[in-house]
Amino acid sequence: MEVIFALDILAGLVALGFLGLFLLALRRWFIQRAGGTFDCSLRLSREQPGQGWVFGVARYTADRVEWFRAFSYSPRPREVLFRRDLEILGKRMPEPSEEVALLAGTVVLQCSQRGRLIELAMSEDALTGLLSWLEAAPPGQRMNVA
Repeated sequence: MEVIFALDILAGLVALGFLGLFLLALRRWFIQRAGGTFDCSLRLSREQPGQGWVFGVARYTADRVEWFRAFSYSPRPREVLFRRDLEILGKRMPEPSEEVALLAGTVVLQCSQRGRLIELAMSEDALTGLLSWLEAAPPGQRMNVA
């Protein structure tokens, strides 16, 4: 009797795990269905050198880039970067202590939005797309690429 009860609990936990994975995949599909998405890590904390990176997905909209955590159930973006306020400060290669937390072949983009330092890590192709999106601002809108 106890063995059957333990197996029922185990089966329930496995089912909950699969449900959680399914919901994460469904959320990512909803984020990506409109197009204009790319894999992008965001540095949320700079307290320790090389740490604080969180993997996510970024999505272009008309005037902003929305960043979503990859492993979250929230339908809202964690960060929103507005084109008119985003200033590109430079790019760099990841430091050795950062390479463990980032995808292979990424480049770190250092930005500022309203005086706040923001670091994004993405592939070279995604970086080219982001810079093109910034340069494609409507006429008269300020361009902030260094």
